[in-house]
Amino acid sequence: MEDVIILGTGCAGLTAAIYTGRAQLNPLVLEGSQPGGQLTTTSEVENFPGFPDGIDGFMMMDNLRKQAARFGARYEHAKIDKIEVEGGIKKLYAGDKVFESKAVIVATGARPRLLGIPGESEMYGGKGVTTCATCDGAFYRDMDVVVVGGGDSAAEEALFLTRFCSKVTLIHRRDELRASQIMADRATSHEKIEMGWNTAPTEILADEKGFTRAVIVKDTQTGEEREIPCKGVFIAIGHIPNTDFVEGMLERDGDGYIVPEIGSQVKTKYEGFYAAGDCVDHVYRQAITAAGMGCQAAIEAERWLAEHE
Repeated sequence: MEDVIILGTGCAGLTAAIYTGRAQLNPLVLEGSQPGGQLTTTSEVENFPGFPDGIDGFMMMDNLRKQAARFGARYEHAKIDKIEVEGGIKKLYAGDKVFESKAVIVATGARPRLLGIPGESEMYGGKGVTTCATCDGAFYRDMDVVVVGGGDSAAEEALFLTRFCSKVTLIHRRDELRASQIMADRATSHEKIEMGWNTAPTEILADEKGFTRAVIVKDTQTGEEREIPCKGVFIAIGHIPNTDFVEGMLERDGDGYIVPEIGSQVKTKYEGFYAAGDCVDHVYRQAITAAGMGCQAAIEAERWLAEHE
């Protein structure tokens, strides 16, 4: 029986591991299919406090992992299929293996919804294809970029990129944005944003060094294809939270994000059961906010365990 089990090794999970480790709770951290989370695919992180020159995403997550291990965190690879709560005991099932714990922190993150077109995976994460303008926009200063999407997120990404980029082409498969009216008006009226209506990307092209040089798009009405030269492609068509295993147990919204109890960012309806990071947060989705939620969940778990000893 563990005192606390943490699911996930992104910023939320590893921060929770640091705090519960320092509280001498000897946390067991279960790694899923992508140890280190989304940041391991980011070539450089420039917006996390304390790194004035930036830091490689993989190195940053490795540092967090080592820091948590220093305070007693243990790691095991396991993908949880389902969770049950019986009499306060949380049972976590990974195939035929069952883990039991007094407290659980779910920090399984979310994965970006991708296009599934040729060239995307080859250039994703450091070679011109990204899903986060806040994280990577500054790398494309004075360059032409493309944003794919039609909702508020796409409009926000495009507007943010105008701070750095010389030109932003916002492509959407319909003839109007799904974004709120105010966001749509801001995007369509901005002098640096060119709208690509009725347009769908079909392939991302690389230069001789393997970096993005253009995206091929097709007119959804005529079928005509054309090439848009660009150095970056920002995909803003949503995220998929990694929460399928809590279906029927924890409340989730229509997009699959875990819904915390009213008045808390991290508590769930079960005592001693917490959720943190991108599997809960569909607004900010930043490393620093995920780390903050991991801290909150760890402190809540520590206090709850102390009260129930």
